[in-house]
Amino acid sequence: MRLSASTLPRRARRALQVAAHRLRPRLLAILQTAAAAVLAWQLAAALLPDPRPAFASIAAVIAVGATFGQRGSRAAELIGGVVVGLSVADVIVRAIGDGPLQMGLMVVLAMSTAVVLGGGALLVVEAAVSALLLAAIDPASTAAAALSPIRFAEALVGGGVALVVTSLFFPPNPVLIVGRAVQAVFAELGRALEQVADALAEGDSAAAQRALVAARAIDGRLRALDDAFGAARETARLAPPRRGSREHIDRYGRTLAQIDFAVRNTRVLARNVLNLVRGGRPAPDLADAVRALSAAVWELAAAYDEPQRSADVGNAGRRAAARAAAVVSAGGEPAVVEVAGQVRSTAVDLVRAAELVGGAAPHDERPTEELLRPAPEVRGEPLPAV
Repeated sequence: MRLSASTLPRRARRALQVAAHRLRPRLLAILQTAAAAVLAWQLAAALLPDPRPAFASIAAVIAVGATFGQRGSRAAELIGGVVVGLSVADVIVRAIGDGPLQMGLMVVLAMSTAVVLGGGALLVVEAAVSALLLAAIDPASTAAAALSPIRFAEALVGGGVALVVTSLFFPPNPVLIVGRAVQAVFAELGRALEQVADALAEGDSAAAQRALVAARAIDGRLRALDDAFGAARETARLAPPRRGSREHIDRYGRTLAQIDFAVRNTRVLARNVLNLVRGGRPAPDLADAVRALSAAVWELAAAYDEPQRSADVGNAGRRAAARAAAVVSAGGEPAVVEVAGQVRSTAVDLVRAAELVGGAAPHDERPTEELLRPAPEVRGEPLPAV
């Protein structure tokens, strides 16, 4: 295949664009790592009797990569793993040399030491990784040196520099950390509700089963959101360059409980829908109500950056509750009533979250009936009374 002269420049530009897209979100971490390596070397050289303190730079590089965007306690734990692993490996290399058997012994001793010191899983794993890293370094230049605490001190210097660099001087953007985590939750929640609506519209039990699986999978995203919020709050509180982010972080924090409730209620909703459609009978009116819930989720996802859109969340949530109430008023079997009630519960969670995003005080919680009372017309569409 022959390429024209114009095709090559286009492909080159495309390749450069892809490379820039991949590099841009990671550039800060790369610069942090380089800065930590240089600072750790300079500080260790000034404080310790070692003219080439590469150990400090190694510890800094490992620690920066492990602690970027983590909570302070987890960052300290990871740095502790770096120090333990590098120190144990240094002792083994100096005492009995290197090789496969020594490498295995390093891992055993490093992980065992981390466990004895009360470290968690992160510290234990990081100790083993750090020990393996040192095992790959040629020990010939240091084998003749007597055992000393210099390497341990260098590891402490490197880990400390990494913690300072990531927490104070070049902290990650806390709003970006928690924002990505919460948007991941909303993306899966919105899609799960759409799947539930499709299953109701078609009376498809297989689709309802898939929707239930999708709803259950959101729990992992919730755990990640909790970790991200903790890390973001610590960064906004401790890092001077990021203190202006506290108000935005608090906006996320006010709604975390309601998001959790909405996810739980969606999981119950999916399970009830599966029970309802096992007979193969569609429920289009309930499907419309669930689609309104999904619309409320998408609006809520945008409301954190545009709080004025919280009113649209409320409108969509009240529409969902009103349509579910209309289905119940028209009469229905117990399974239909259960689904409608769960739609209403999820709508309450989303509307309350929207009010908190819009600036309502956390303790200012209106009764459910008042919260879901629709205006005479929402988005030009008349609504039945709840």
